Amino acid sequence: MLILLTRTLVVYIMIIFAVRMMGKRQLGELQPSELVCTILISNLASIPIESPDLPFLNSVIPVLIIVCLEVLLSALTTKSRKLETLISGHPKVIIRNGVIDQKMLKELRFTADDLLSALRVKDIFDPTEVALAIVETNGSISIFKTEVSSPLSPAYLGAKPDPQECPMLPVIVDGQIDSGVMSCCNVTAGWVEYVLKQQGVSPEQVLVMLCNKQKKHQVVLKKES
Repeated sequence: MLILLTRTLVVYIMIIFAVRMMGKRQLGELQPSELVCTILISNLASIPIESPDLPFLNSVIPVLIIVCLEVLLSALTTKSRKLETLISGHPKVIIRNGVIDQKMLKELRFTADDLLSALRVKDIFDPTEVALAIVETNGSISIFKTEVSSPLSPAYLGAKPDPQECPMLPVIVDGQIDSGVMSCCNVTAGWVEYVLKQQGVSPEQVLVMLCNKQKKHQVVLKKES
């Protein structure tokens, strides 16, 4: 009994340490690689508790290897946007101006019920109330409502609403231009290059460039380490 208690305590401390090492994202919604690590660690951690006759190191060493691999992969993806996209994918626009993109729905293997259920979680029962819906890389859906459906909107107060200002989307992340986002914002690569040229910078010097359909933009440059 004492051996089982000791093993359980050690495993508990080891898993807390492992999750802390893998970062705070592990405590929220998981990326694919993080989900795999979590599943593997939970299975490996149960072995020394369920099978006291097996050597303790048979579980400890694989858990440490998985944690090290996840930390290494996280470090590599911060250096390479292409690797991050390969591992986690990139966000997909699934509703635009109240219209469901059925082609994207099939590509993501979402059913109509899946989409409607996700909208209801956001207190939306009518897709036409959605100006933009994006499926994030962790599977969650981000929603930007139309001005008319937003609380205390000009329409609700009886005033004539101004033209809807679209949300800011990341056209450039870590120096990489996203052509899909440019298409959503109705801007061209030439326009992006012109904006950056006005500021005297190249795409490689940009950490994040946000833009919307009104061509309102914001550029955050990388800080030299």
